[in-house]
Amino acid sequence: MEGSTLTEIYEILDQGTEVIKHEMNLAYLDALAEMGEILFQGNSTHEFSQSTKRRLTDLLESYKELTEVTKEELRKAFQLAVLKGMKAATQAHHAMTPDAVSLFMGYLVNKVGRLNTDNDTPVVMDPAVGSGNLLTAVMNQMASKAHGIGAEADETLLRLSYVNANLQKHSIDLFHQDSVATPLVKNVDVILSDLPIGFYPNDSIAEKYELKAKTGHSYVHHLLIEQSINHSKEGGFLFLLVPNFLFESEEAKELHKYIKKEAIIYSFLQLPKTMFKNSQWGKSILILRKKAEGIYEPRQALLAELPSFSNERALADMMSRISTWFDELKE
Repeated sequence: MEGSTLTEIYEILDQGTEVIKHEMNLAYLDALAEMGEILFQGNSTHEFSQSTKRRLTDLLESYKELTEVTKEELRKAFQLAVLKGMKAATQAHHAMTPDAVSLFMGYLVNKVGRLNTDNDTPVVMDPAVGSGNLLTAVMNQMASKAHGIGAEADETLLRLSYVNANLQKHSIDLFHQDSVATPLVKNVDVILSDLPIGFYPNDSIAEKYELKAKTGHSYVHHLLIEQSINHSKEGGFLFLLVPNFLFESEEAKELHKYIKKEAIIYSFLQLPKTMFKNSQWGKSILILRKKAEGIYEPRQALLAELPSFSNERALADMMSRISTWFDELKE
């Protein structure tokens, strides 16, 4: 049963993390990266005290005794440990995409798979990968085996993403970088990201973008939308978690003009309001497709407000509607 195995993996991760945290005087998330690496490597490169070494050896043996562990069990257990660490952390940017949203985005990526099938091993990229939860959740659901690319400016989150990918045995290239400031990765099949929201501090770098602000700092989420479209191959898809107010801000007119020039808006799906403590920070899933010769624009974009993910009947109705809309798309 998934629940019991998931719980066992989480407890092994958590107990080992707490031991390492106290021995090495680390923050929980840094200690979690160490513990994840121990489980992946099957040993530790650090010199621990005898009592810590014994405890970690016992936990490692317990992990090795688990049989038929799935990628999703590993991802969810690791996610629970990361969430525990994030609650204790003070960094505002340490936040995780809700699991229901990650799974729903995986469903959407599969729906467009038939429109994007010229690559046997599609390349999926997250330019703000965080701890790798969203990227691996979607890769776990994809009908064909994919290769991942992730970029992250925060060193702790990047290390967690590295351990997360290794434990799940995913093929992922990870880069320690600010995706706004760094060179392009070209011809990516699918871009997906829970975009950071706010202002980008480096005006000289923002100056290189069409979506730079006329005055003052530029919106980082606008710059990343432009960069993501540049990363994408012609006809490639983008699945971006964006603020509900994306097309209502001061710079919205320029953003809309840019998107209309470079891409096709397929869908704007507003996530349930109940998912957010403050409705003003609500998010939507924006689905774009980079323009290419021979691609038809849908007669009408799919615009919808998603029901609560706990309302199974309403959600099933909505998914049926979404499925029909995608199935009727002309290529």
